[in-house]
Amino acid sequence: MNLAILLSVLFFQQAAAPDPWQAVRFLEGTWNAKTSTGSAGAVAAGTYTFKRDLNGHVLIRTTEAAGCKGPADFNCNHSDLLTIYQEARGEPLQAIYFDNEGHVIRYRLSAPGEKSAVFLSDPTTQGPQYQLVYELKSDVMNGKFQMRMPGKTQWTSYLEWSGTRK
Repeated sequence: MNLAILLSVLFFQQAAAPDPWQAVRFLEGTWNAKTSTGSAGAVAAGTYTFKRDLNGHVLIRTTEAAGCKGPADFNCNHSDLLTIYQEARGEPLQAIYFDNEGHVIRYRLSAPGEKSAVFLSDPTTQGPQYQLVYELKSDVMNGKFQMRMPGKTQWTSYLEWSGTRK
């Protein structure tokens, strides 16, 4: 009888566990992107793709530039990799970002709305805190890469973009 109770409890725990990937499913696919504003001062276009990998244990975003014009200090040959993962069952999703300029950013992920995701880095006293925001409105995906300097409360957009699913 105790075995039946234990099995029932285990089944209920598995059935009741929410799917952590549900909050970011709206990101999946290939998206066109065109910058609209931001302190980077760049005009860029391209695509990015979110796809599940490693038997569904990660969601990977890759980017591909299609054209860019920016100030001399802006890297128009930018490429990056963002990997979303769950470190352990029941834990919130996290992400890690790498780019061809040597940047590495670790994010905690939240989903404040049904079709929005916010990637937030830990604040440090040595440099800016980063925020990456995606929001799907109708069929248009809007994105922002923002930073906040230590001691400041306001976010500054470095790049903002929008586009539709390809």
